[in-house]
This record gives sequence, structure tokens and C-alpha cells, in this order.
Amino acid sequence: MKLNSTQTAQFAAEGYLLLRNVLADSDLDPIIAEYEQHIDRRAKELLTEGKIDEIHADAPFNRRLALICRQCDEIYSNLDIMHFRGRASFEFLHNDRLLSIVEGLVGSEITCSPVQHTRAKLPEGLTPNSGDPHIAPWHQDAGAYYEEADPHFVLTVWLPLSAATPENGCMQIIPQVHHQGLQRHWIERGLVTMGVSDEESREEGLTVPMDKGDLLLMHKGVPHRSTLNLTDTVRWSMDLRYQQTGTPSGRPYYPDFVVRSRSNPNSVLKDYDQWCRLWIEALEGNTTGKSRAARWEVIP
Repeated sequence: MKLNSTQTAQFAAEGYLLLRNVLADSDLDPIIAEYEQHIDRRAKELLTEGKIDEIHADAPFNRRLALICRQCDEIYSNLDIMHFRGRASFEFLHNDRLLSIVEGLVGSEITCSPVQHTRAKLPEGLTPNSGDPHIAPWHQDAGAYYEEADPHFVLTVWLPLSAATPENGCMQIIPQVHHQGLQRHWIERGLVTMGVSDEESREEGLTVPMDKGDLLLMHKGVPHRSTLNLTDTVRWSMDLRYQQTGTPSGRPYYPDFVVRSRSNPNSVLKDYDQWCRLWIEALEGNTTGKSRAARWEVIP
């Protein structure tokens, strides 16, 4: 699928584009299967160690992790994409169906930003340490980058691996604000946050329920948030960022890499092992960029 002129015009005007049923099961099921296998293996280990009494082998993907975490939450750690580093996840970052859509907004020279996540949002109260990084306050993605990325377009791609509903904390967005540029943010509880009044949220905000196969494309200047998961299931999702190759990612201490190039196909990173090494080295050894003074005020 390629975006048409009406869709690109809507994105330019509103700052977002919601596409229904554009990804096939064959695009997403390998990612899900990889996580299912990991959860099954870890559950069996926890059972052997006497840390859980039931592995819930017959539970569906969007429920099993929560059932296990009610007994022991060790399995929850290291599920994010840069820690888990699944081969299917790496291959999906290059997915042709996805990149053909991305190309309509980014152009034909596409780099995958290091700001990429797989999120398993647990039911409220289950997350270790009583905090959930997948419950995000209002913010613009632009506020999470270093200043060198400010002049450059970065596309956010958000997609559910299981149904995202108002009850389990689907996305909420405020269209058109991207025309106003970067707003003031601050850091609170380790999360980049901007001010949005309750009245503005009610009058201008959109709640965006989505199903597996849907895509939400957002300009980096669109305010968005994700609320509590008030169900007994897990809201599995991915949020990825793509930008024109050669532009700064705003996260120089983490790896970005080329995923599509019409002018130089050999520049595309296709080596899964190299991708893993890049993340391992960045997470364990490279702290240079993170030592820079915080861009925003930190609220205790």
C-alpha cells in the first residue's frame, strides 16, 4: 500500500493518519510467536524454580503474561525491543508493507530511529515497583529528542499487537498542535511531560481504539498519551520512529540504521547479529550522550 494525496494532505493538516487493517497477520504473527515462545520458556523456568504454581499454557497472548505476573513478575523485565532483540522484531523494522506506507511521508531514504519500543502494558497494579513506563503523560515525541533533531521530520508509527481499547489504555492524541511547534516540557517521574488542561483534553483530544493490523502515523509534534490499563488483559503494542537518512535521531547514544534506500541499497542494515551487537554496545558501554545536561527541568 502507498499513501494517496488525500491521506498525505490529512497528515499534513491534522498531524496524524489512522489506517485500518493495513498490516496482515503474516506481518505481525512472527513477532507475537517469538514473544510467546520466550514467555513460555521463562514460565517453565519459574515453575521449576518454585516461583509460580501455574504456567497458564492455554491462555491467549493478551492474557498469559498478566496471569504469570500475578504470581511472579520476573518475566516482565527485558521485554522491550532493545533488550529482547528478537529476530522477528528486527525483520519487521524492514517490513516492505510498512515501509511503503512510511515512504509516502519520509521519502525513499529511510532510517529507523533508535526510539523503538515493544510495550506490554500490564493491568493496573501488576507492574513491578508500582510504576509503568507504558502509561505516558501528555507529551510530544519532539520533546524527547536532543535539540539537533528539532528542524527535522521524524515519523512515529504506533501499532497494536492485540486490541487497544479505551479500557486498556489505547492512544489519545490532540490533532493540529504540530503546527505550533515544540511546546515546553518537563521531566516528572522520569517521563517527558507537557501541560494539557482537562478542558483541552476533553474538547480537542481524540481517543483512538485500534485493532491488530491498524497503524497510527503521527508527526513528532502531535501531543499524545496513554492511560491506565483497567482490564485483566495485556495491551501489547509497538511504537517505532522513521526519518530521512542523514538527519539526526535526537538520541545519538543509541543506534539508528538504514532500512530502505533507493539510491544505495547496500547501505541497508540486514545483519541481525550486527543489530544486536549495536544495541548491546550502546546499552552496556556507551554512556557519552546520556551525560549531557537534561533539556528540560526535572520535577522531583
